[in-house]
Amino acid sequence: MGKITIILADDHAVVRESIRRLLEEREDLEVVGEAGDGESAVELVKNLKPRVVILDISMPKLNGIDATRKIRELSPDTNILILSAYDYSQYVFALLEAGATGYLLKDVNCQELVRSIYSVDKGEPVLCPSVAAKVMQRFRRGDDSETNNAVDSLTGREVEVLTMVANGHRNQEIASRLYVSKRTVEAHLASIFSKLKVGSRTEAILFALKEGMISLEDVEVSGKD
Repeated sequence: MGKITIILADDHAVVRESIRRLLEEREDLEVVGEAGDGESAVELVKNLKPRVVILDISMPKLNGIDATRKIRELSPDTNILILSAYDYSQYVFALLEAGATGYLLKDVNCQELVRSIYSVDKGEPVLCPSVAAKVMQRFRRGDDSETNNAVDSLTGREVEVLTMVANGHRNQEIASRLYVSKRTVEAHLASIFSKLKVGSRTEAILFALKEGMISLEDVEVSGKD
């Protein structure tokens, strides 16, 4: 079979360097290219046709989800192992649907990472425990789950308010942007908390992130009311 050729794609050079050093210790693994952004990763795959790509989600120019789709189109025999700091549901399912073979978090130990590379090279799915749990939960609960009902129950204005909250805006700022009173914003928030069964702005933001209602890029944080 020869060496397993690998491309590393992560916008943090120190992460790529650490993984490269780890893989260089294995005679049957060879890093043939590195990319610091999604577009470069796709171009490298197009030219080098590696057996495995280790890919981050949050990268400049082209995110991991879109890069995964393009890589699968350009090189169907290349298997993709996601290595991310995040296991939000919106990312997990989008990446698996796009064609990723495995999904690990960056706190994975070295031995597990190497084992996972061997597995995805053979086309065997690899999921870290938290991601596997999300997949099982989605399978078990189906489309009629209480969570889906909670998400669907939010009005368009409530989603708009929640997105502004995620962007770090205070109640008065939201009121000014929407041309409503601060009391109206507070009423919207009370309704959001009730429907999502949460008790704070932070919990509401985390819920929205996990269910894909807003993306990580929407969050500039605030935590203050």
